[in-house]
Amino acid sequence: MLTLERAKELNATMVSEPHLIVHALAVMAAMGAMAEHFGEDKEHWMALGYLHDYDYEKYPEEHLQHTEQPLLEAGLEPEEVRVILSHGYSICTDVEPLTNCEKSLFTVDELTGIISACARMRPQGITDLEISSFMKKFKDKKFAAKCNRELIKTGCGMLGMEVRDVAQICIDGMKPFASELGLLGTEA
Repeated sequence: MLTLERAKELNATMVSEPHLIVHALAVMAAMGAMAEHFGEDKEHWMALGYLHDYDYEKYPEEHLQHTEQPLLEAGLEPEEVRVILSHGYSICTDVEPLTNCEKSLFTVDELTGIISACARMRPQGITDLEISSFMKKFKDKKFAAKCNRELIKTGCGMLGMEVRDVAQICIDGMKPFASELGLLGTEA
């Protein structure tokens, strides 16, 4: 089973850009919180979240096309690789998210981007981010415009959850990592 330590080792062989490492950490934190919500293995889900963009830096135009074989050869289980591939569903893969883990990764990948952008604008960062403030920014399509809200809504629908509920879980999961994520706020 993939551990967080192993996920970090593997990711380090392919990812060096600081913003991609921070994104990996954000998705890792959100996935840990989603695992807790579903009563699943927190570290395992965090490891999958951390490793999800394994090939993105080197192959941005062919994202997830250089993931399956290298990760299988590195010892990941086929189910673990499937989780990672499923986060590109309808964008760059046809691997449909079926499990709660797959649906969560599909959803939080984009969602953490809006949460992070929202937190960066606040004096206290993510530490006091309320869901009402997040939802106002979520509804403003000009805010963090590159984050695909329709994809987030689709993912939440797959999970049978409301955007605000998934966002609250992710915010709570990201708060303990505020420093590493650079989300302590403008006053920090």
